Amino acid sequence: MASVVEYKGLKAGYHCGYCDSEEGKVSCGMWAHSMTVQDYQDLIDRGWRRSGKYVYKPVMNQTCCPQYTIRCRPLQFQPSKSHKKVLKKMLKFLAKGEISKGNCEDEPMEPTMEETVAGDFALINKLDIQCDLKTLSDDLKESFESEEKKKGKSPKKEESKELIQSQHIEEKLGSGEPSHPIKMHMAPKPGKGADLSKPPCRKAKEIRKERKRLKLMQQNPAGELEGFHAQGEPPSLLPPKANKSNQPKSLEDLIFESLPENASHKLEVRLVPVSFEDPEFKSSFSQSFSLYVKYQMAIHQDPPDECGKTEFTRFLCSSPLEAENPPHGPDCGYGSFHQQYWLDGRIIAVGVIDILPYCVSSVYLYYDPDYSFLSLGVYSALREIGFTRQLHQKTSQLSYYYMGFYIHSCPKMKYKGQYRPSDLLCPETYVWVPIEQCLSSLDNSKYCRFNQDPEAVDEGRSKEPDRLQVFHKKAIMPYGVYKKQQKDPSEEAAVLQYAGLVGQACSERMLLLRN
Repeated sequence: MASVVEYKGLKAGYHCGYCDSEEGKVSCGMWAHSMTVQDYQDLIDRGWRRSGKYVYKPVMNQTCCPQYTIRCRPLQFQPSKSHKKVLKKMLKFLAKGEISKGNCEDEPMEPTMEETVAGDFALINKLDIQCDLKTLSDDLKESFESEEKKKGKSPKKEESKELIQSQHIEEKLGSGEPSHPIKMHMAPKPGKGADLSKPPCRKAKEIRKERKRLKLMQQNPAGELEGFHAQGEPPSLLPPKANKSNQPKSLEDLIFESLPENASHKLEVRLVPVSFEDPEFKSSFSQSFSLYVKYQMAIHQDPPDECGKTEFTRFLCSSPLEAENPPHGPDCGYGSFHQQYWLDGRIIAVGVIDILPYCVSSVYLYYDPDYSFLSLGVYSALREIGFTRQLHQKTSQLSYYYMGFYIHSCPKMKYKGQYRPSDLLCPETYVWVPIEQCLSSLDNSKYCRFNQDPEAVDEGRSKEPDRLQVFHKKAIMPYGVYKKQQKDPSEEAAVLQYAGLVGQACSERMLLLRN
């Protein structure tokens, strides 16, 4: 199944949620009817990001607050002192119900989803209504079949069936329910109740072992005895090190530290595919939505009419990504997910994430403001870093955690740079540069090219625009053929602008819808 996108061009002079400038924001955007995870991975590696099905890219040298794509390297990640404090605070709360006094400020939150694409909000509303996916899927099916016939093959029934199913996912506006039956190829579920991200249940024998280990450690503080591991600790990702008492605890040690039998609270993290076909997603939808409304109203002071079911569904439950489950991929498959944090049987936070071929990409987080004292913004980021390390064990190329955009010129948004080691994406050559090497340049200028080699160019740039794939009047054709039928000079400018932004590889794989 190919990605199908509709390029919307450049939007300039609209409100910025970071610096509050009335008309400083400049970005380019496209509506993704559907998108493969590989195409989205390649796009975020060129500075794009999605908000629902709208995929946008800031025009870095023009926008008021340049937004640099930032990724953390989880395999080398070491939690800082303040990160450890947050993890210990959670453990104390779970074990004894202790609420730490004093400063419990969380990291500043991202502006609301609406603000990230503010100038395009009306456009997104319109697009959502206008995009006739039924017609589009039929047209696509027809064109694929005629392509196959030309090649002398019979059309692959399975492919066209999947295509229609995947195009039928648009929900009824305002209802949050699908407008027609949906079939979606979701990753098979692990055993009932199985959960990738929480420790297994503890048996009495393990608890006795744990007590014995602690007792022995008190008697022998110099070295940890082998054979006694904290429950629920995933195998270490890093090479085994000498067991010394001064060895810093790994992220996994800190997250999965064993709790007493009579712990005050129980926290469970569940990974749920974003699909109204998924029973877990469906059954938790209304609780998740209520939490979103509570969060938006308390944290972002949104009026109730701005955080309705329509907005929630459009931005956080509607994704263009096609779920994929290849044999060597992670057990949960690739696609869009909600990572739900259940405390004593109710949801207190939801991390919206995309699982892509090389990374876990954080989309948004909303949480119960009553639990602000737990610093859930930091806690969830650390859990997502741990989760990326876990996925890497089966899928070795999946080894990065993308945190969205880093905005150096906005002091409250600089916290993302504290998850080290991390890299920023050069906005001209699209190579990754360690953040330490970028900071002094950013102190001097809001917009920077991070690549120090003046000769370096964008290797993935559009070199042969004629090979770009266009979907026009029910047919798929290379741009070289399409342009011969066009008389409007602005058409060429728009297509070439799109080609330059998505790069050669994506322009040849994705279908650019032209009416």
